[in-house]
Amino acid sequence: MSTAVSRGWARIVSLLPGRADLAEVRRDPRRNLLAGLTVAVVALPLALGFGVSSGLGAEAGLATAVVAGACAAVFGGSRLQVSGPTGAMTVVLVPIVAEYGPTGVLTVGLMAGVILVALALLRAGRCTQYIPAPVVEGFTLGIACVIGLQQIPNALGVPAPEGDRVLVVAWRAVEAFAASPDWTAAGFAVAVAAVMLVGARIRPAVPFSIIAVAAATAAAQLPVLDSVRPIGDLPAGLPAPSLSFLDPAALGGLLTPALAVAALAALESLLSASVADGMTVGQRHDPDRELFGQGLANIAAPLFGGVPATGAIARTAVNVRTGASSRLAALSHAAVLAVIVFAAAPLVSRIPLAALAGVLLATAVRMVEVGSLRAIAGATRSDAVVLVLTAAATLVLDLVYAVVIGLAVAGGLALRAVARQARFDRVPLDRGDHDAEEHALLAEHIVAYRIDGPLFFAAAHRFLLELTEVADIRVVILRMSRVSTVDATGALVLKDAAEKLRRRGILVLASGIRPEQRGVLASVGALEALCAAGRQYATTPDAIRAAREHLETHGVLPGPGPGPRKRPPGRTDDQAESPAPSP
Repeated sequence: MSTAVSRGWARIVSLLPGRADLAEVRRDPRRNLLAGLTVAVVALPLALGFGVSSGLGAEAGLATAVVAGACAAVFGGSRLQVSGPTGAMTVVLVPIVAEYGPTGVLTVGLMAGVILVALALLRAGRCTQYIPAPVVEGFTLGIACVIGLQQIPNALGVPAPEGDRVLVVAWRAVEAFAASPDWTAAGFAVAVAAVMLVGARIRPAVPFSIIAVAAATAAAQLPVLDSVRPIGDLPAGLPAPSLSFLDPAALGGLLTPALAVAALAALESLLSASVADGMTVGQRHDPDRELFGQGLANIAAPLFGGVPATGAIARTAVNVRTGASSRLAALSHAAVLAVIVFAAAPLVSRIPLAALAGVLLATAVRMVEVGSLRAIAGATRSDAVVLVLTAAATLVLDLVYAVVIGLAVAGGLALRAVARQARFDRVPLDRGDHDAEEHALLAEHIVAYRIDGPLFFAAAHRFLLELTEVADIRVVILRMSRVSTVDATGALVLKDAAEKLRRRGILVLASGIRPEQRGVLASVGALEALCAAGRQYATTPDAIRAAREHLETHGVLPGPGPGPRKRPPGRTDDQAESPAPSP
């Protein structure tokens, strides 16, 4: 018991910050502080917008950016990751708010944080390396579409219609606008989005999002434009930490949403950290520690009224591009936002909702990498199908279901491709010009089949159908030296085929069975069925001699004389196979 406790404690200690992190923060602090300031300027309108979109208000977005951003910066597994509210998480939170209310979202965030910590302790962080690129790109494309559609009500200046499906809500908002059009809000949204998109092409280093929002806020103070709705009053500071939202009786009903939020937080955070690694040289994140940091961030954020958080790809990319090299940049980003919350809340409360909608519309457009989409869609038909299906599922269903569907389809198509590599061919028993020997073997009703590639559940039954249809044959030799892998299904199919042929009076022998495959074959009884009298044949010539001895013993062939017939000179391809031990 003490050993298990010590191992668990050692595992927790390995996930905590160490001396190396402190030493890293001390290097080049000026550059990292400047990068943190730049990221905070970019993150401010996004935090406000995602807070409003989630249904908990702009103050929830700011609290998340400050609290979760600071926790993830200290405890996360990436030196460059910037965390906070994101559009992908907002997509998941909207239906939770509609069904369980704000307190339900806070409870879900707390539960998701605990789940993430547990995943970190279980070393689950490395699972994301198995997610195919088409699933990631389709997921990103779907999120971008959902974020854009979510902004339709605020961009058109109409109250958000009821509904938990983004397509339905967007359509109802368009209908409401068409019934009583007012182009003021739409003008603000389009102007802000245009300034961000055009400005990013001209001067990528300039934070056009904050410039556009500041200009829109100033314009909204004019009497002719005062019809545009602002964010509204914000508290001048963070609330005191509290667990008053927690209802133990509701935990069971909120477990499924919490699992969905935890899965999305893990997926988006680890993908964002991987993107940051790819943008730098020598930077590699610790996936388990990243899950641990995100778990602590999501445990802390609800205590201050914040929504669930994840690593933010857009903000992380800005952090890397502005020269960040340590956790100090992400930590200073959270500190700058905290100062804004305490010192500039009255000014922030005047920002028009339509301006934030424009920021998020531009963000959605910039999330779509057209070049990557074209490359993946043009790679193979299977990749294109997975990409489109994942994007459509993200748009129609929730994000976790979309990833699960994308993974399932990608896995099924990959299995089909692997199964097609498996071959089962009737082949000559000798190489070279040995026609006389081959004809003699055919006259003796002995044939050989070579199995190439994997023999597993996705390909084994096709092999069974082909093998059991042989006719006018007395002995079948299976050449298995090129079998790459065998699973239980493949072994059972081999056994079934051997037994069916034996009932027809046909003997089945095998040659070239690899040592690592004998255990699987023996466990289901296939090895005994394939090897007459318990013998294992290392090469095809050995199996041929055994086949002839068997036929002579049973009187099927005219007696060719004692002992096996002499094999003509020349090598067979099976002679190169490693010899197998005989009992």
